Amino acid sequence: MSNNTVPTAKPVKTVDMHIGEAVPGCKKKDPILVVDGVSRTFGGLKAVDVEHLEIPRGAITALIGPNGAGKTTLFNLLTGFDKPDTGSWTFDGTPIGGKPAFKVARMGQVRTFQLTKALGLLTVMDNMLLGAKAQVGENLFRAVLPFLWRQQETDNKAKALDLLARFKLDTKKDDYAASLSGGQRKLLEMARALMSDPSLVMLDEPMAGVNPALTQSLLDHILNLKAEGMSVLFVEHDMHMVRHIADWVIVMAEGKVVAEGDPHEVMRNQAVIDAYLGQHHDEDLGEDPDAEKEHVGAIKELLDDEL
Repeated sequence: MSNNTVPTAKPVKTVDMHIGEAVPGCKKKDPILVVDGVSRTFGGLKAVDVEHLEIPRGAITALIGPNGAGKTTLFNLLTGFDKPDTGSWTFDGTPIGGKPAFKVARMGQVRTFQLTKALGLLTVMDNMLLGAKAQVGENLFRAVLPFLWRQQETDNKAKALDLLARFKLDTKKDDYAASLSGGQRKLLEMARALMSDPSLVMLDEPMAGVNPALTQSLLDHILNLKAEGMSVLFVEHDMHMVRHIADWVIVMAEGKVVAEGDPHEVMRNQAVIDAYLGQHHDEDLGEDPDAEKEHVGAIKELLDDEL
């Protein structure tokens, strides 16, 4: 994102979100997601080792950290796309550890992916309709009785068209998803997620590979999610965007949560500086070195701004 592009955010007061000192794993006054003892190992590498973590309700929370920190792996675990070695977690007070991804989504916790999962050989509208939950016509017996599901399908199409209009994709509704640009696919994936009326939206690098012309549009939509009462947890590498849009920041390094708190305070945290500029940065975890250099440069610049 260009440094000249600054989203208009209205952050929640961080004092209203947490209890006590803002330290790794601190308790929140009204958490929507609570994680305990979650770990995941690949061979000899412990990709995730989170003792305790709480995500505040009604806020935009950024999950940041150097490449290989375990951010996407944690996303995969919490959304049912991977299974942990140990640990448990609750969503809105309900244990969801071990539940498959489709059941987690039905409960109101949805996610998008860094590499979009739009079904290219379906139209944009058909992609949207796949996101609607509790569809009567999905039952084999009811499918042969159109009077049972026709009205629901009409309502779903109207809802999908409204969302597509909000994301400026309504003119593409009959086009194949494969014909969309990378940024438009990001918009489609976010719009499709909203078809299920989620409480928590988890976005994995929503700005990755997006044309700068669509960046502001995506930022506005993320802010709108919060304005509509949803909680947002997102992974992002653009530190300027994180500072301006996030109400709360969680920092991971080597699979652990090393810091969390107000965006401006977190940038000054020694653990964060070490994670980006110290020993964690020196380790080769097989990720993109150019992206890592961008993170380091952004952190340096933000630290200079803060100081």
